[in-house]
Formats: sequence, structure tokens, C-alpha cells
Amino acid sequence: MTEGRGNWLTALRERLGGRVSVQPGDLKAHARDEGTPYTWTPGAVVFAQSEADVRATLAVAREYGVPVTPWGAGTSLEGAALPVPGAISLDLGGLDTVGAVDPLGFTVTVGPGVRRVALNRRLRPHGLFFPVDPGADASLGGMAATNASGTTTVRYGGMRENVAALRVALLDGRVLSLGSAARKSSSGYALKHLFIGSEGTLGVITALTLRLHPLPPVTASVQLVFPDVASAVQASVTARGLGVTPERLEFVDAQTVRAVNRHRDRHDPEAPTLWAEVAGRDRTDVEAGLALLREAAQLHGGQVVGEARTPEAQGALWAARHGVYDALRAAWPGHTTRIGDVCVPLPALAETVALALRLLEEQGLSAPLVGHIGDGNLHLLMHAPPDDAAAWARIDHVLHDLATHAVAVGGTCTGEHGVGLRKRPYLRAEHGAALDVMRDVKTLFDPRGLLNPGKVVGDPETLPSWRNDVSTRL
Repeated sequence: MTEGRGNWLTALRERLGGRVSVQPGDLKAHARDEGTPYTWTPGAVVFAQSEADVRATLAVAREYGVPVTPWGAGTSLEGAALPVPGAISLDLGGLDTVGAVDPLGFTVTVGPGVRRVALNRRLRPHGLFFPVDPGADASLGGMAATNASGTTTVRYGGMRENVAALRVALLDGRVLSLGSAARKSSSGYALKHLFIGSEGTLGVITALTLRLHPLPPVTASVQLVFPDVASAVQASVTARGLGVTPERLEFVDAQTVRAVNRHRDRHDPEAPTLWAEVAGRDRTDVEAGLALLREAAQLHGGQVVGEARTPEAQGALWAARHGVYDALRAAWPGHTTRIGDVCVPLPALAETVALALRLLEEQGLSAPLVGHIGDGNLHLLMHAPPDDAAAWARIDHVLHDLATHAVAVGGTCTGEHGVGLRKRPYLRAEHGAALDVMRDVKTLFDPRGLLNPGKVVGDPETLPSWRNDVSTRL
């Protein structure tokens, strides 16, 4: 322990007592996320239980010049939650209160540590749900910090569209209340949106007021298969053009279906597949939506292989899609995975998928394609043994070319996983001079660079470091 660490650690313990841990197990649990090849061990973990604990932690960070990185559920895929080695990991999981549901205003206020699945269990008896579904059982604070989205974005939008208000603790000791439960406002700058997606680099979210939605009265789902990937992608675009606004519209390729069949003992046709869910006020609305989806599929050589109209049948139909991530990891035991995440305008979607397939073939790689296809978001699950440097170099080449292409066609290098560490090199091409303004904003809120240093707008040529600590690549 350095003298400096002793000083700030002592100050943390004086103010927060047993909520400060340096136990090896706690440090190790906060040293990795789910998607980056780094182990960055913090010097201490603070298990905050209240907004006052957050403010006390930030006060110590300010006084001693020690970096602090917020931690939600650790499901980040781009390194956003990795702490600066030797510094503070601020675990917000204990801020998990759920306020009273407002059934007239369709809102609820929650702590940042509340998990998505648990919240929706509590909302169901009210006939309401929170729609943003990134797949992982992430914390709501982490989802706001990365502007998460997912399978339902095609209809409901991401976190920016579904967070009505925030409380945010700043490094200088102030706490801001941003936004309101009102459905619209023309008052002041849109600071709430600034913090959503800032990944803890500007302040720490301590409470969120969420917009809720009524559970759809009637839903139905359909599974469609196609002769090739291009046909499935074109059908998804055609469906939107016919006026279908599905609850969900998801794509997987044949390789993915094959992996799920093996992992879950299923027998789905091993072909490029679309899953879609439609909702309506009554059965007539739903049947009309299903008919349009069938029409779109037939125009591109697709066919229906499954339909479901009851909750039980829909759960069974969607089980294959929901099991994709685990199935793909199980398909290559011992491999490390890395997920590509680009989002392009719908007119550029087909060419982007074609480019991905061509890049994989050129580099001799295998990577299943999965997409929230209704909003142009494409994922590649890249995989290789962790010590195969040549394979990882080829993977980096594919992901780089795909991100560069997405930006060039008017899309983004990250549709929903955030910038973190890995997507920083593409920010200049995507935002131009606006990146300099973003860095000015970072300096305004955090002049000493202590809040989640190096992330989002940090220099992509360097990794965050503090004193003599080092990071280790696996």
C-alpha cells in the first residue's frame, strides 16, 4: 500500500465504515467486465447504500485526487465499468429501492442498482412494464449510463426515450435533478440527455424516474426462415415499409440456429431466421400485423415455420432467440468472445451485412450474425482461443473495417453497447469537431479527470493509469 492510498483509504473508512472493502474477492469481482480482455483491479470497492454514500465517496476522490468508476452489474461489453487500477470502484448495487408506481403518469422512480428483470416482476401486477431489454439482467443505472437498448427498441426506443428524470451527483459536491415526469418541456438545456450515455464520466446517477408502458392487450409471434441472409435482411426492411411496427424484430443466421439447436436440444430449421412479435388492441389488429409479416417474407422467398398466440407458446417460440448468447459461448469451449456492435440506417443494412460476411470470409473467420434488425443494429460474435494472437489480429481487422463502414454510411460504431475503451478510435470520424466540444464538457464537469478516466472521449492511444499501477491483458 502506498502512502497516498493509505490516506484516501483511511478517509473512506472513516466516512463509510464497513461499506469499504479491500477483500481480494471483492476486488477481483470488480476487475473484469463481460467483454474486454483486461483485468484492472481497484484499490478499494465502496458498496454504496445511499446517495449520501455516493457523495461521501466523491468527496474523498476530490480531496485526495483518486479516480472513481461507477459499477452497476458488471455486464458492460466495452470496458465502461473497468476501474482505474488501484483506485475506487463505486458499486451502486445497494441503491436498489423502487418507489411507488404512478399508474396515471406511467412512471416509477428507482435507484440505479435496481435490476431490469426484478423491476418488471414488480410492475406486472399494475399492468405495466419497462420496455428497454438489452438481454442481460443489467442494472437500470448502468443501462442509463450506456444508453442501453435491445430487442424492443424498434417500437419503444432506448434509455434516452424512456428515462423521464435523473438525480446525478457531481464531483464538486452538487447533486442535480434533471428532467421531470411531465411528458414534454421547453425549459432549459437538455442536460438529462447529456448524462444518459456518458458512462459515468460526468457524474454518478443516484436515482432515475422511468417511463412505463401498458402491457399489450394482445400479442402474437412468428418465426420465419429464408434461403439466405440477404433475403432475411431485405424482408425485415420490407416489413417496416409495409407499415409494421413490431414489438420485436430479431435476426439470426443459420450458424446461430445450429448452435442453439445443439445447446437446447431444439430442432429449428438451420437457416437464416427472423423472429417477430406484434401487438394490438385486439386479435384483429394482431392478425393484420402477422399477415403483413407473411407478405414481406414471401416477397423474399421466406416461409413461416412457427406461429404463437398464447404467452406459453410465445415463450417457447422465443426461447431459441433468448438462448443465443449462452449457446454461442458453449459452441466454442475455451474461446474468448468479442461482440461487434454497429448500427446503420435501414437503407444501408443489406450492404452492411454483405460486407460483414465478405470480411469474415477474407479473414478465414467464423462469427455468427445476430441483429436487432428492425432498427439496423448488427452484432457479430467473434471468438478465438485467448492466446491465438494471429486470430485476434484478424478479428480486430474485421471489427475495425465494419465500424469504419458503419460511420461512413451515416451510422454509428456502437448501437447499444457504449463507447467505453474500445470504440474511442472511431469517435473523431463519427462526430468530427463535436468530439472537441464533448471533451470540453468533460473538463467542465470533471476538470481533474477523476470520473471514470479514459473512457468515451479519452485518448484512444492510451489506457488509463494512476501512479505506478499497471493493467494486464489476458
